[in-house]
Amino acid sequence: MTRLLTLALYALTLAPSVIAAPQLAARASTSLDAWLATETTVSLNGILANIGSSGKYAANAKPGIVIASPSTNNPDYYYTWTRDAALTLKALVDLFRNGQLDLQTVIMQFVNSQAQLQTVSNPSGSLSGGGLGEPKFYVDYTPYTGAWGRPQRDGPALRATTLIDFGNWLIDNGYSSYATNNVWPVVRNDLSYVTQYWNQTGFANPWTDLWEEVNGSSFFTIAAQYRALIEGSTFAKRVGASCAWCDSQAPQLLCFLQRFWAGSYIMANFGGGRSGKDANTVLASIHTFDPAAGCDDTTFQPCSPRALANHKVYTDAFRSIYTINSGVAQGQAVAVGRYPEDSYYNGNPWFLTTMAAAEQLYDAVYQWQKLGSLSVTDVSLAFFKDIYSSAAVGTYASSSATFTAIVNAVKTYADGYMSVAQAHAMTNGSMAEQFSRADGTQLSARDLTWSYAALLTANMRRNSVMPASWGEAAASSVPSVCSATSATGTYSTATNTVWPSTLTSGTPTSVAVTFNLIATTVYGENVFLAGSISQLGSWDTSKAVALSADKYTSSNHLWYATVSLPAGTTFQYKYIRKESDGSVVWESDPNRSYTVAAACGVVTGTEGDTWR
Repeated sequence: MTRLLTLALYALTLAPSVIAAPQLAARASTSLDAWLATETTVSLNGILANIGSSGKYAANAKPGIVIASPSTNNPDYYYTWTRDAALTLKALVDLFRNGQLDLQTVIMQFVNSQAQLQTVSNPSGSLSGGGLGEPKFYVDYTPYTGAWGRPQRDGPALRATTLIDFGNWLIDNGYSSYATNNVWPVVRNDLSYVTQYWNQTGFANPWTDLWEEVNGSSFFTIAAQYRALIEGSTFAKRVGASCAWCDSQAPQLLCFLQRFWAGSYIMANFGGGRSGKDANTVLASIHTFDPAAGCDDTTFQPCSPRALANHKVYTDAFRSIYTINSGVAQGQAVAVGRYPEDSYYNGNPWFLTTMAAAEQLYDAVYQWQKLGSLSVTDVSLAFFKDIYSSAAVGTYASSSATFTAIVNAVKTYADGYMSVAQAHAMTNGSMAEQFSRADGTQLSARDLTWSYAALLTANMRRNSVMPASWGEAAASSVPSVCSATSATGTYSTATNTVWPSTLTSGTPTSVAVTFNLIATTVYGENVFLAGSISQLGSWDTSKAVALSADKYTSSNHLWYATVSLPAGTTFQYKYIRKESDGSVVWESDPNRSYTVAAACGVVTGTEGDTWR
């Protein structure tokens, strides 16, 4: 994402390239929970401020256009990048799907803006001639014609994923005609681009990497394209269409994706003269995270052995090269950047990459708890030993003390990365693109939109607010032979831009409920939550949800867990203790009862109990 070319578009208060050092001491006494409670509001407002034309920093942008940053000089980021905009709106759609209906206008405006941008001929081509791969545009829809790393093959795939997510919500809530007439035409163009050009980037012609700096095939791009084709095919059927070109090419993308595994980490790029240790790979894992999937290596799910091994290699690459990481022990969170060879602004940690490292771990915890077990393999052993020195190869059920200890250690590890972001955010919560590798001073573009989006998605995953499934579980079979194929889809101008004045319903599909239990325990005892629904193990103690004791003190015997539960569901539950010898002790009768909220805007809940 190196954006070195500058062109000021209008008079705006300019941000210096070196931003005042954060007041670390003032935040030292603020817990991560307390900081996130306020920072989520700061981040959402930071995003909205950067979206035209109502955003305070985006008044000159067309409605729905997302600027990367208000910075117009040193560096000039006052453009809209297809990639950054899509990832940002994906975070807003996640919030919207979980009841934040006041985001509907900006989402609808985004759909319209992308329909317009698809028609803009640019240096990469026209609508049907490669133009969808153009990386960035001026905020008034005009093409940027200067020298740049183009084309960027991930943008159309990421945009398709974001619009499909919104389109599925429309269908689920009685607005199918808008999914069919407004969303699908834009998505169809992007899917057509992916299937036509993916193998030119994978097997033949080189293209620029995620950061627009070197030529070489990109793991992030292929992973994003694969996901888009899988969910694109399903979405097509939901709107009464089909995407045969998606179905023919998706298996070959998955086949090619396997080539990036280097044995101990994921090679981010083929070509470019780098080590390949790159945030590209972690970002790909969290973007293709499917909460309905297992720890699948073929799609590099966050809890998969490959993704965990890669997390260690990637993050370790920054431990010794950044001064601000000095003295941080192995297995503890550090500030991380794009790749160790980075020289942009002298090569520094980024907020979005540091929080992505946390998000992958939150995703993994969710997957383990959903599966009711976790596995340590030869591939992932080094990752686990960093945070739990007794780790050994094997599979550990959620009823085991080892499972509980590892999950708690991973949660703590993930929180450490978020605390790094907390330490270097400004006291008003603002986050730039980077912070100095030497002293933590914020650098480069101020109020980076992607930084704020990264905070929101990591916080949602921390609270077990999960994205919708994209169908990974039914689409992870790798062909035995990879073929350099392509397919031609359908391109046509998307012309339907009229929306209803308001969208109703919007009840969240799931609510993250935190169960707080006061229970006095002794060393070796662990507490679990069992209940009548599948999310709580359907009364099977081996599948009960483990509670964490990382806030347990001599004066506050607190055990807790946050569980994503279907909105409106009523169920019964009880707490159980699992002794060091494996025996189970149930709390006394009667069963407890709980009804999950089912109201617009309600995405979290809390229940306080005391052991009986």
